[in-house]
Amino acid sequence: MLTPKYPPTDTAPAVPTSTPTAAAGVPATTSPAPIGPASNRPTIQLTPGSTLALVGGGTAVVLIVGTVLVSMLLAVAITGVSVAICAVVLRSLLNDSRKGR
Repeated sequence: MLTPKYPPTDTAPAVPTSTPTAAAGVPATTSPAPIGPASNRPTIQLTPGSTLALVGGGTAVVLIVGTVLVSMLLAVAITGVSVAICAVVLRSLLNDSRKGR
């Protein structure tokens, strides 16, 4: 019941991988593989200075994003505390007005 079900094995006919034999005394010639078009884009070469700059830039980005996220979390926490304090004060005022004090 809980045994895995595997797909059936591939039953496609195998392609022969043998190479054609050359005639006796005639060397076999192979055609060169086609080469794709050369890219016009320049390649990026990282020097130790540029690697250090990338690491420094990445560190700065992480620190800035972390600071922004922590400040947003702090703002939400302060807002939540102030809303809770307002709710307690309003509840106290409403209870006092109901009791007639």
